[in-house]
Amino acid sequence: MDETWFYHYDPETKQQSMEWRHNDSARPKKFRVQKSAGKVPASIFLDQDGILTVDYLPKGQTINAEYYSSLLAQLKDILKEKRHRKVTKGVLFLHDNAPAHRELATQKKLGYLGFQCLDHSPYSPDLAPSDCQLFSGLKK
Repeated sequence: MDETWFYHYDPETKQQSMEWRHNDSARPKKFRVQKSAGKVPASIFLDQDGILTVDYLPKGQTINAEYYSSLLAQLKDILKEKRHRKVTKGVLFLHDNAPAHRELATQKKLGYLGFQCLDHSPYSPDLAPSDCQLFSGLKK
């Protein structure tokens, strides 16, 4: 499980804005792109076979233990539906050390659902494979 932000507009990446030109020719003028209404956080749950579900946080809502626990309950149902033959011995669950993930209510919900939580080192950089491979593709 990991989170990311998605913007309400489609920014052009450096790769997309590159163009061939002669060394002595002037650079083309670019207009500033104003950001639109904002951005929305998304929680993405995935396993070795791909994305299980993506949840976009409703406007005005914050990710707290109650909201996150409801996502975990939804995940349990999705696992039964999509991976019912693969989940035989339980679920190893990995998420980062965000405050909503560390709260006692969340830990109790994980135990109730039968998820075994893997420890995320408190001093490790928060770069998961999903940050480099999954999110860059989703945002394009």
